[in-house]
Amino acid sequence: MSSRREATRQRLFEAAITLISEQGFGATSVDQIAERAGVAKGTVYYNFSGKAELYTALMEWGVQRLSDHLSAAAVGPPREALASVLRTELEFIGTHESLARLLMAEAWRTRQTWYDTVRQIRTGAIGVISGLLEDLVEAGELPDDLDIGVAGSALFGMVLTVALDWRTLQPDRPLEEIHATLIRLVDGFLTR
Repeated sequence: MSSRREATRQRLFEAAITLISEQGFGATSVDQIAERAGVAKGTVYYNFSGKAELYTALMEWGVQRLSDHLSAAAVGPPREALASVLRTELEFIGTHESLARLLMAEAWRTRQTWYDTVRQIRTGAIGVISGLLEDLVEAGELPDDLDIGVAGSALFGMVLTVALDWRTLQPDRPLEEIHATLIRLVDGFLTR
């Protein structure tokens, strides 16, 4: 794909993220996305067959970016890596708040064409956290019978919710304070 086409897709993604997070998928039209992106409506259809395909590609793009950031942060001993991953999730959501709102509002709706994106979240972003929890089980820091899938989802969802609460209701609080509180909760969870 050419860099020009990739730049156009990026503008369409950013416009769609903003509009859909503000007014929902159903209320957002292709015309609005094109206008917000500063392109002709035909440009949307040149890149995607319609709004649903654009949305699916957008979700895959956003989740892959989040997963890549979390994977890059997952270095070092498992406890330190987990703290780093949770901080990275906070930072990512702070920077990409509209994408996080979109994930919360739309991704888990049932019977939608983007169900595969929810699976991508589970295996990608949540998978990074679950992998670290598995390492902690192997190190004897967590019980052998811990349901890793549920625990990984719980930590991911906790950080996502806390990050949106922080950005919406307490935007002046430093990220370090929010992260420190999350780590205290996780340390309590890890203490047997």
